[in-house]
Amino acid sequence: MVVMERQTERERGRLPEPGRRRSRRGRRVLIGAVAGCAVLGGVLVLLPWDGGDAPPPAPGPAAVARGAVTTGVPAALPDLAALIGDRESHLRAHPLDGASWAVLGAAYVEQGSRTADTANWPKAEKALRTSLKTGAKRNPQALEGLAALAVARRDFPAAKKWGESAVKAAPKRWTAHAVLVDAYTGLGDQEGVGRALDKVLELHPGTPAAGALAAAVYRDRGWREDAAARISDAAADAEAPAERAAYLEQAGRLAFERGDREEALRFFQEALRTDPDQRAAQAGQGRALVALGRTTDALSAYQAASAKRPGPEYPLELGELYESLGLGQAARVEYDLLRDRVRGAEAAGADGRLLLGRLEADHGDPAEAVRVLRAEWGRQPGTAVADALGWALHRTGADEEALEFAAIATDGDKGGGVLSALHVFHRGMIERSLDRYGPARRHLREALTINPYFSPLRVPEAKRALAELGEPSAEGPPE
Repeated sequence: MVVMERQTERERGRLPEPGRRRSRRGRRVLIGAVAGCAVLGGVLVLLPWDGGDAPPPAPGPAAVARGAVTTGVPAALPDLAALIGDRESHLRAHPLDGASWAVLGAAYVEQGSRTADTANWPKAEKALRTSLKTGAKRNPQALEGLAALAVARRDFPAAKKWGESAVKAAPKRWTAHAVLVDAYTGLGDQEGVGRALDKVLELHPGTPAAGALAAAVYRDRGWREDAAARISDAAADAEAPAERAAYLEQAGRLAFERGDREEALRFFQEALRTDPDQRAAQAGQGRALVALGRTTDALSAYQAASAKRPGPEYPLELGELYESLGLGQAARVEYDLLRDRVRGAEAAGADGRLLLGRLEADHGDPAEAVRVLRAEWGRQPGTAVADALGWALHRTGADEEALEFAAIATDGDKGGGVLSALHVFHRGMIERSLDRYGPARRHLREALTINPYFSPLRVPEAKRALAELGEPSAEGPPE
């Protein structure tokens, strides 16, 4: 049934048809790499070579990072640091170089996204706005940088504004369309996502970056096999280690979401071997290790990820792991850490309401969660917000309204096409509270089928609820 629904979505033309899957040989190459083969990373030579006998000199770290941040691919953290230092030094001597201000701003955005250092956001905004003032009249790179900064801050209305301005300034600049995919996704605009992805695939076909973006969109539509094939191709074809590691981490998340613990762990481990600074993969390791029952190793992975501050959401995952182990005090420490990080992010201009709402709904004040998430929904009504608001409403007892939002988060016709075990679990529990036992039983089973390991706290809860619901009666209705 699910496959038929996804095909219907495709036939309606809402999104581009997924590309043909990679050959068996190509997939075997990737699987071999994930199993532990050495990875040889390469970079593009950014300067022309005169054809002499000696090989061209390798570009320095700053040049490598500049090539990455201006062409829409992940860059290594040491290279980004070199680029930032290089451009800061240059701009002290040439403060009216608008193009360099745009490069510096883009580098700040990339570095902040990789390290979750929100101190980068004000610096990035200042650099990019300075580029608009001092650069060329048509400055798509600065506009695109501001759009990417808004995405990093979870300010999707601003991302849409800046991204559409960048596209207007340079319609054939594929990276501007790429950032609009993220903006429209955050706003719940599925038609906009499809249009933007179409343009990326038209302007930048057959590239790892375009494939990784397509994989993210296909995942959101529930086209799991197509998403896995796309990201597998992207990771196999990526040349630079930081780019390859980013796609391996994305592949690991996809594998975990479909309940494949072993494959997810292999992807996360290979991502870290390829780029030790791929910090999101550390938290991914923790997720997979919990699912494999390796709790001590999982705690170490999460603690390492949280200590390096890869993102404010990881204390929530670690806190729930502690709570599942009966370590309530340790869990509360993590939840307080998350609140501190959200406040710090908001002080730097980031929107932390979705994460704060999720935390308060389950581990704090559900009424506050509803207040925060209603405001978020009114501003940027994406699928994740619909799910979180529905669950917060359920936690306050407003189950009829909660079910409306849960349906939005799980109904493909309403934009909730992603096969999320957590979203489906939330819907099943809300239906159970409304005495809608048939749908509740169906959705709770579906959640455990999608991913039997989706949460150390919620999986046992789903199993208990199913046991209490029992099997449906074989008898017909009374006369």
